[in-house]
Amino acid sequence: MQTDWEGHYLDGRTAARRRASVRLMRNGLQITTEGGTALWWPIREVRQTQGFYEGEVVRLERGGELPEVFLISDAAFLTNLHRLAPEMAARFHDPPKRWTRIWITVVAALTVVGLTVSLYLWGIPAMASLVAPRVPVTWEVRLGKTVADQLAPSARRCVDPVREQAIHQIVATLASSLPGSPYQFQVLVVNNPSVNALAAPGGYIILFRGLLERTKSAEELAGVLAHEMQHILKRHAMRALLQQASTGLLLAALVGDASGIMAYGLESARVLAELRYSRQNEEEADVEGMRMLLAAGIDPAGMIAFFDILKDEEKKGLKRPTYLSSHPSTEGRMERLKSLVGGAQRPSGKLLPGYNWSDARKICQMAKPPR
Repeated sequence: MQTDWEGHYLDGRTAARRRASVRLMRNGLQITTEGGTALWWPIREVRQTQGFYEGEVVRLERGGELPEVFLISDAAFLTNLHRLAPEMAARFHDPPKRWTRIWITVVAALTVVGLTVSLYLWGIPAMASLVAPRVPVTWEVRLGKTVADQLAPSARRCVDPVREQAIHQIVATLASSLPGSPYQFQVLVVNNPSVNALAAPGGYIILFRGLLERTKSAEELAGVLAHEMQHILKRHAMRALLQQASTGLLLAALVGDASGIMAYGLESARVLAELRYSRQNEEEADVEGMRMLLAAGIDPAGMIAFFDILKDEEKKGLKRPTYLSSHPSTEGRMERLKSLVGGAQRPSGKLLPGYNWSDARKICQMAKPPR
C-alpha cells in the first residue's frame, strides 16, 4: 500500500506554495518540505476542506484562523488513509463510497418525484375533501367574491334593479327552505350569450344571459338556481377549487390565510370557468335541488321542462349548450328528476304570480354589448 505522496505545502503565514512530500502513518502525517523541514501533523488535528468531488484537489488543513495547508492532487491518498487508520479517518472523504452516495442521491430524487406525483394524484384530492368542510365561511365568501369579480366584472354585469328583483325573489323563496344557512346567495347576471351558470364559493352564482333567455318561466330558472345553490351548500365548488387549483390555495385554506385570497382569485376563476364536476356531485346537486324546490313550494316541473328545452335545441343541430356539456347525460338526468318528483304533491300557485317572465329575460338589453 502506498504511503508516500507528493504535494504542496503552505505555512499559513505567506502565500508561498512549496513542494513537499507526505508520509501516511497510523497516528498522523509526516510532511517534509523541499528545503528539508520536517513537520508532524497529528491526525486528530487535521481536517479536510476540499476534495469531496471527483477531479478536485484534496486540501488538508491544520491550525486556527490562518491554518497550515497541504494540497494533494491524487484522491487515492484518501483511500489509503482510510485503509491505514480507519478508526481515525472517519472525518475524511472516502472516494470508493462516492458512487454509493450518487446512487443514494438518485434514489432520493426519484423518491421525491414519486411522492410529488402521489401527492398530486391522491394526496391533494384527499386533503381537499378533508379541508373543504372546515374552511371558515368568511374565508370562503372572500374567495368567492374575488372569483365573481373575475368571472362577472362590473363592466359586463347586467344591472337592472326592477328585473333583478324578480331573480332575487326566486332566490329568497328557495333560501326560505334552508333555515340556518350560512350563505347570503347572490346572483350576478353576465352579458354573455353562453347557455351556462356557475356556482362560485361563498354563495355567488354567475348566470349568463344566454341561459336566462332560454327559460320560459320563473320555475325553470328556479330549477337551475336550486341546482347551483346545492353545489355551494355541499361545497362542491370549494372542494373542486382546492383539488384543481394550486397547492398554495389549499395551504392558505388549511391555515386560514385570508390575506392571500386575492392572489388566488384569478387562478380560481380560471379553474372554475373550465370546471367539470364529478358525476356524483352533479347527481347530488340534482337530488338536493329537487328537494329544495319541493320544500320551497315551487313546481319542480319547471326544472325538468328547462332541460327538455335544452335537449330539443341540441336535437335541432344547434351547438350543445354549455350547461349540458358540464353535466351527466341529458336523458338520464331527466329520467332521474322525474322519478324524484314521483307522486309528490305539486304546488298549485305560480312562483311569481302576475309577473310577465319574458320581461325578466330582457335584463341585459340596456347593458353594454360584450367585447
